[in-house]
Amino acid sequence: MAAPRARQGILSLTIKDKHALYAAYMQFVKNGGLFIPTSKPYKLGDEVFMLLSLMDESERLPVAGKIIWITPVGAEGNRAAGIGVQFSDQDNGVARNKIEGYLAGMLKSDKATHTM
Repeated sequence: MAAPRARQGILSLTIKDKHALYAAYMQFVKNGGLFIPTSKPYKLGDEVFMLLSLMDESERLPVAGKIIWITPVGAEGNRAAGIGVQFSDQDNGVARNKIEGYLAGMLKSDKATHTM
């Protein structure tokens, strides 16, 4: 997973494989969400906008959301520093449905993710 690049408050995130997507996806969150590795300081409740590239798709998904999870630098258990972004209602589940389509059959797994 490539590190996000900040551009005027826009996070650009590329996820190239299913295992990285599984580790980043937060299915337990209303509307779905993603963990984004970053050491940039954010606060809970901050609004963010992402341009999300999934797998080999050429089109990037625009996704608005808010920060609901923060893993600080130096967190216990060598967890990756970053933020959890809950998808907003604005995209009517487009991002969540696309991600869950890629992860079909994997979402009931007990494998650890970046957040749980």
